[in-house]
Amino acid sequence: MFFRSFFDESLAQMSYLVGCQQTGEAIVIDPARSIEPYLGMARKKGLKIIAAAETHIHADFVSGSREIAQHCDATLYVSDEGDEQWKYNQLEDIDYVLLKDGSTFMIGQIEFTVMHTAGHTPESISFVLTDKGGGSSQPMGIFTGDFVFVGDIGRPDLLEKAVGVIGSAELGASQMFQSLQKFKQLPDYLQVWPGHGAGSACGKALGAVPMSTIGYEKLNNWALREEDQENFIKTLLTGQSTPPNYFAMMKKLNKMGPPLVSEGKTNRIRTVKELEGHDANAVLVDTRRAAEFAKGHLEGTINIPFNQSFTNWAGELIDYDSEIILIAEESKLNAIKESLSSIGLDGIVGFIEPFDVLADDKQLESYGEVDVKQVQEYLLDDQYHLVDVRNESEWTEGRIEGAEHMPLNLLTKQLDDLPKGKTYLVHCKSGARSAIASSLLQAHGYKDVMNVKGGYLAWLKETNKQAPVIK
Repeated sequence: MFFRSFFDESLAQMSYLVGCQQTGEAIVIDPARSIEPYLGMARKKGLKIIAAAETHIHADFVSGSREIAQHCDATLYVSDEGDEQWKYNQLEDIDYVLLKDGSTFMIGQIEFTVMHTAGHTPESISFVLTDKGGGSSQPMGIFTGDFVFVGDIGRPDLLEKAVGVIGSAELGASQMFQSLQKFKQLPDYLQVWPGHGAGSACGKALGAVPMSTIGYEKLNNWALREEDQENFIKTLLTGQSTPPNYFAMMKKLNKMGPPLVSEGKTNRIRTVKELEGHDANAVLVDTRRAAEFAKGHLEGTINIPFNQSFTNWAGELIDYDSEIILIAEESKLNAIKESLSSIGLDGIVGFIEPFDVLADDKQLESYGEVDVKQVQEYLLDDQYHLVDVRNESEWTEGRIEGAEHMPLNLLTKQLDDLPKGKTYLVHCKSGARSAIASSLLQAHGYKDVMNVKGGYLAWLKETNKQAPVIK
């Protein structure tokens, strides 16, 4: 048997290519939208991808399952569990198999047995793998998707918080408890192959180790040690972060079937003047580092630096109906497009090189930085207004007195609450999110902006005390 895992760092997403070396047939479990890594590995190993399988309708990335089904003339294996509201739609144009608890299917001499593991979502399933071609009658491992992670389990509140299905969080938590009782009956030696690693918003505290065993998780995973259902539900639902704004769109796309990826060339815009010919409502996204952006940028541009957080913040801040114009180096363009495509942001209509923007310096804006010592002085002056763009849990743990709380993912919806005509001092935990927020404020007409260098951590270090805490 051939086994290879793939990890998307920007989404902390795991997918798997499994092949039967006797027959040369392979399957991809929970594929990302960009399928070339799987195709390339299959070619290298002499395998033909004949199937793709999903553990559930994903909320945090666009699935590549239908892409594989179309490109490889492959069969798609998906869940038929859960209620009618969350079943897969529009499968008619591909070969598909609907799976129930106890269903089995073969890829060459590798057997996959389906377990219904509701909790994260009603339709969630896991796949128990047995390598019969390797001479074993006993299972080797289980693909758990977003059911069980290393050190944690999937959150059951996404349908309620991201999609608005009232009451589904507590029901999901109860289902999760029952699913875990089945999971604990499996052999301790089984390997656990999860759908996400550390950094994913699909759980509270995922481990960074890529795989585990059932026995190890029974010893170390809080959710498998908790025997009281009421305590389990309370613990699971407490402290879950606000899901990213784009999760609702991902659910919709993956349920209905995302469009196939377009490989068209992106139009290059060579001068700032050429931008005037594009839709005035197009979103200008500058992907340079925050320090470079701060020194000079086009009016109306938002800054989302192309780093590990790029995909998440693009999904949070860019409207899915908008045309997108990128300010990016051509050498990075394909990687940026792939990141946006991974969450369904396909509306890229052009790009302009940073040096072409900077060549027209008469139209550039900038913003400054301020250190925490200066912030302490400025807060004595009514002209300055402190804006905290951290998330709710960070704000609850402690804040700078006098700050107005406007989480970055909600900032544009709360702009009317900002007092007009002030100098806005913007801070987050370390200075990265506040740089994005500073660009958003300027793009929406709040021009007098300063980013607080080092953020809340620098404030605590400078003042050598905890800021007031909300109880």
